[in-house]
Amino acid sequence: MFLTKRFYIAGLVVILLLIAGYAIPVIFMAGKIVIGLLLLASVIDIFRLWLRRNAVDAVRYCAPRFSNGDNNEVRLVVENFYRFAVDIDIIDEIPVVFQRRDILFKIRIKAGGREAVNYKLRPVKRGEYDFGKILLYATTRLGLVARRFSCGEPVNIAVYPSYIMLHRYEFMAIHNNLTKLGIKKIRRIGHNTEFEYIKEYIKGDDYRTINWKASARRHFPMVNIYQDERSQQIYSIIDKGRIMQNAFCGMTLLDYAINASLVLSFVAIRKDDKAGLATFAENFETFIPASKQAGQMQQILESLYRQQTTFGESDYSSLYVHINKYINKRSLLVIYTNFNTITGIDRQLEYLRQLARRHVVLVVFFEDTELKEFAAKRQTSIEGYYQQVITDKFIFEKHHVVVKLRQHGIYSLLTEPDKLSVNVINKYLEMKARGTI
Repeated sequence: MFLTKRFYIAGLVVILLLIAGYAIPVIFMAGKIVIGLLLLASVIDIFRLWLRRNAVDAVRYCAPRFSNGDNNEVRLVVENFYRFAVDIDIIDEIPVVFQRRDILFKIRIKAGGREAVNYKLRPVKRGEYDFGKILLYATTRLGLVARRFSCGEPVNIAVYPSYIMLHRYEFMAIHNNLTKLGIKKIRRIGHNTEFEYIKEYIKGDDYRTINWKASARRHFPMVNIYQDERSQQIYSIIDKGRIMQNAFCGMTLLDYAINASLVLSFVAIRKDDKAGLATFAENFETFIPASKQAGQMQQILESLYRQQTTFGESDYSSLYVHINKYINKRSLLVIYTNFNTITGIDRQLEYLRQLARRHVVLVVFFEDTELKEFAAKRQTSIEGYYQQVITDKFIFEKHHVVVKLRQHGIYSLLTEPDKLSVNVINKYLEMKARGTI
């Protein structure tokens, strides 16, 4: 049993009346009458609230797993079994990691009625999250006493890489509306090179595709027919070193890279390519061979769920050795990392150059939006000017990294973290359409 705010206000009024009654006897008598009515009303309130054993109930509905970096909906359904309307305060014991104090809802439910409350949670870290019980505080119209009900059972929810984003891309891809997400449609350039079948020559066929051996056997001109090259290998390679621990809007760069890798793998498979995954830090760790078979996406999703950053420096020499060992066919290697300085890229450039000799390498790294915002501000002090010059230097070095990679035949993508997924898909489709892969 809990005494409500209304009860304490009424009690304060009684105390004031009793104090004033020392000067005016009539008011003292009124105070005693009011305190009697307050106690009587409280007893009636208690009797009505405790008349039934299980008078109200609540159930929590949510997905069995949450999507990292997205708003995940939680639905609370509350049912009233009293024969009168009640006011209910709802407190859901959400995981403490969210540090939210606003999950408190006030509703009124009529006799035998049911009401639903919806709210959203946005996790920014993968892992397991523990929900507690649903606490209900029921009061009658008098509102002097509240009865607490503890409903539901504690539940454990796993937070996976952003599968909500994946479903959104799937829906758009089915309806051929990828451009609504900012994904560009690029005109196909070049000549298709994957052989499909041989047919008889007809007027208008390209004479350069004549198959002379088949023509000799049939004593009639035969031509080769080609189709768009398919089943190219697309590998998402994620750097898990300390440089990927930097955060943007609460999420680490590693989590942004994981979400983008999941979406890229999905789009690649939908485009008839094979998607694979590799991760590395001080050592080469995860490797999933490229495939487009059923179950490949689930395998990639489960692997991405377990990835964590380390505190060491990433070893690109180990990456180079293992990529040459495991990947024999020319592939697109999308490497998610973060180079902040020219010195940083110089240490790893030779390994990237060696990879680019056998594969198409796309290095994806991140633009610091806070630095850009600070550089755009107008400074009014000497200290501010010095800080802005240093900021401009960092921004310049980021763009110089792009130029340096291009000079060595390595593709690059410098992007803001929140636009990573769309920009990576854009770049993949552009490279595929231009025949780069």
